[in-house]
Amino acid sequence: MLTYDLERRGSLARYDYLYRCIKEDILSGRLKAGEKLPSKRALARNLETAVVTVENAYAQLLAEGYLRSEEKRGYFVSPVETRPAPAGAEEREEEKGEPERAWLLDLTSRGSGTEGFPFSVWAKLMRRVLSEEGEALLRSMPHSGVPELRRAIARHIYQFRGITASPDQIVVGAGTEYLYNLIVQLLGRDRTYGVEDPGYSKAARVYELSGARCLFLPVDRQGVLPRAVEESGTQVLHISPNHQFPTGAVTPIARRQSLLHWVSGGEGRYIVEDDYDSEFRFTGRPIPTLRSIDRSDRVIYMNTFSRSLAPSLRISYMVLPRPLLAAYRERLGFYSCTVPAMEQYTLARFLEEGYFESHVSRMRVFYRGRRDAVLEAIRNSGLGGRCRVRGEDAGLHFLMELDTCREDGELAALAEERGIRLSFLSAYQHRPGAAPPHTVVVNYPGADLARLDQALETLAGLL
Repeated sequence: MLTYDLERRGSLARYDYLYRCIKEDILSGRLKAGEKLPSKRALARNLETAVVTVENAYAQLLAEGYLRSEEKRGYFVSPVETRPAPAGAEEREEEKGEPERAWLLDLTSRGSGTEGFPFSVWAKLMRRVLSEEGEALLRSMPHSGVPELRRAIARHIYQFRGITASPDQIVVGAGTEYLYNLIVQLLGRDRTYGVEDPGYSKAARVYELSGARCLFLPVDRQGVLPRAVEESGTQVLHISPNHQFPTGAVTPIARRQSLLHWVSGGEGRYIVEDDYDSEFRFTGRPIPTLRSIDRSDRVIYMNTFSRSLAPSLRISYMVLPRPLLAAYRERLGFYSCTVPAMEQYTLARFLEEGYFESHVSRMRVFYRGRRDAVLEAIRNSGLGGRCRVRGEDAGLHFLMELDTCREDGELAALAEERGIRLSFLSAYQHRPGAAPPHTVVVNYPGADLARLDQALETLAGLL
């Protein structure tokens, strides 16, 4: 008897999924030419589905010639050319099922970002959303996001980031990469976009794939250089002034003012302020955003909940300058919102009822403890006298400068052989020499503290 798990059909109709399963079995040779298929009622009983489901699947297979029917006898497989199994298919299937490698130490950004997620609170709020919103969850949403979430974000950024914005200036999207695409479509691919070097490579890749020209601008320990911005001919500048990735540089007020003078000094200039992990600053007060001191209304502020809640949540937002609102509605107002209503309404309540603030406070304490444990382990290891740490006061990564003559690529390969995954600052540069060598970007949330001492001694032995 044919047996298929119809619950694995995803978004397909039951008959469509059943039709595809039987068709695949015929093409692969698992069902032979002339083989009789079960009756519609017998197969329906076996699959615990309606007879009409089997009837529709058989009808489609008959129409396409994969089956033939004989009166009072039933359905038979037609002679068709079957597909040979691809060479090495079994081996590839086995490889596909292999578990991901267990690393002794992973200092890349993988494997972190889900610590402490408030599952019970999130589940409670989702149940409330289902009962309270009802049919509203099924209707089309505004292209910028549901009003409840945009109002909650507007209050949140006013209270915690000093940004005054109305809900109509906020655009919610599924991840920052999606919002980067919107920016190019809004401002135009004929403009020149300046990005930090070294910097977050996805921004430049999205801009370039959208057809825009990218310039890679040098970064020092205070962020991007204003003179380089001015001399380059940049029209749209993408920066992270509060905690530059990957250098960790914080742009001081004098340089911020220079950048604001630049953006207000030319027609059509804009700054995209990517404030990706502003919640996690461990010393002093949060640094004011560039947007909060912008008087010319030329800064597009962008942030995400991927770092503070979970990467898979895929909810990011940007705050548009008022002069861009009419153009945004005219050019991009036809888009559908890319974040499901359920997640939007749930996040709105999470923000409004103070759960987000409490969660970030807990996680700030957690990450500070994790950072301190990693720093202490480094100091007490064989690396202690052969490295310098900087940029540890904010964010979920810091830099570790190693005293070694080995090239970054060579050291990374040797470390990988021993189960240690390293990410060097030079891996984020576009121009050779834009980043100092021998500098590891330490994404510490994913570090296994139980095996950290062993890993650090192994790494020290490779220098």
